[in-house]
Amino acid sequence: MFEFSVVGGATARDVISRSRPQIVREVRTTYLAHDDGDSVNPDSYFLRFPDKPEARIIALPAYLGGEHDVAGIKWIGSFPRNIDSGIPRASAALLLNDYETGYPFALLEASQISAARTAASAVLAAEQLTGSRTAGHLSVIGGGIIARNVLEFFAAQGWKLGGVTVHDQVPEYAEALAAHTAEHLGYQAATTPSLEVALLKADIVVFATTAGEPYVLEANSFAPGQVILNISLRDIGPELIHDAYNILDDVDHCLKANTSPHLAEQKYGNREFITGTLAQHIRGRVTTGTDKPVIFSPFGLGVLDLAVGLHVYREARAAGEAVAIDHFFGETARWPSQQR
Repeated sequence: MFEFSVVGGATARDVISRSRPQIVREVRTTYLAHDDGDSVNPDSYFLRFPDKPEARIIALPAYLGGEHDVAGIKWIGSFPRNIDSGIPRASAALLLNDYETGYPFALLEASQISAARTAASAVLAAEQLTGSRTAGHLSVIGGGIIARNVLEFFAAQGWKLGGVTVHDQVPEYAEALAAHTAEHLGYQAATTPSLEVALLKADIVVFATTAGEPYVLEANSFAPGQVILNISLRDIGPELIHDAYNILDDVDHCLKANTSPHLAEQKYGNREFITGTLAQHIRGRVTTGTDKPVIFSPFGLGVLDLAVGLHVYREARAAGEAVAIDHFFGETARWPSQQR
């Protein structure tokens, strides 16, 4: 009960890289458990700074029941200016708590876990919404770490892609991701300076940017039947959201913080444009068609971090890669004479 371990980022990355298909299954199971009400997922709390309006640190507490039976919290910082210094935008830690006693039992470097759960949910949604693991062309908007993880999960799931196009406002970022995709994932990859070209040629579009407000506004930006993975949540204008099938991870969570679906709710005064959740789609309770674009908007649930984090912890511990911290707890009994 009083064991405590630390799992570093390099170990987390190694575990993730050798178990991506299992992580997709964990994410699917977690969505269904959340749909069943076997979870507690409060609102995220955003810590913001007056002199850094673009930066934030977010607390995501959660509990996941069933076979997991774990509580915890992810504390994730997003500082976009980091990119100018050549370091990642996001950093994170995940604390896991035993549900029986409430005692924490592991601390994990969680930027890898956060990226993995985001990528796994996107690829799971692509498979569910297209009904296959094949696409003629995939375009990625934003050439950062999240986009790289998404493409790595597509490859790990055995997707056949006719080609990949990367668009980023910074050409060097797009070129780096395209090179990684071609060299390490085996997909034909190219870049384009034109957002319109990237959108036009794609069957599946992945938005993975740091945009704070919509810039994709033209009515014909998306084609009927096109699947849009709206990971960064704020790229798409509310009019485009309104005129599409909309699949969310959780309706109440996603309709806040001026996400594109939230802007659509504010503009139109209702939620009638929402088709349903991914879990409902998996269970056949809602459907999508090919007469309109299909947009998946995942706000990012803390229960996903718990599921992926617990998987990483268990795998690392089984492989002897978790670092045990002896005597982490100063008191293990209410009275000194009962100390264990």
